[in-house]
Amino acid sequence: MRMKTLLALALIFATSAAVAQEKLKIAFFGFEMISTSDTPASEAERLRLARLDIVFEEMLKASGRFEITPIPEELAAKIAREIKFSTCNACEVEFAREIGADVAAFGTVQKVSNLILNENLYMRRADGAPFFAHSVDIRGNTDESWERGLRYMLKNHLFVGR
Repeated sequence: MRMKTLLALALIFATSAAVAQEKLKIAFFGFEMISTSDTPASEAERLRLARLDIVFEEMLKASGRFEITPIPEELAAKIAREIKFSTCNACEVEFAREIGADVAAFGTVQKVSNLILNENLYMRRADGAPFFAHSVDIRGNTDESWERGLRYMLKNHLFVGR
């Protein structure tokens, strides 16, 4: 009887460890700029948004807990033409399901002024349930401040306890 119990516990542990090793597939749709000031995004800000996309993907991959699901070219082109995730009422969830991802993610950078910006990250499971949502305020409209804000959010909030 004792041997059966030990074997059963070993099987449960092995199964739990295998499940824990599975990486969540993330459909990441990038960061968008929301300007509440009267000026459109500058070229430097558009480059910073692109850099945030890269940093986000690199950090998720490096965590060992997530993998980025590629977005097919046709869908990416449609999104670029028609979709603004910050106002589409969770349309990212449908896209994530369509490409076989577990979680949909996108972010926004809200520019209040050149001094005050807010970075937001939204993640939902493919069934629409919330997975993660967080925001950080950053001071200064520089490459360094934007990247530092995202790194802080991921390291101190997304990766904690997951």
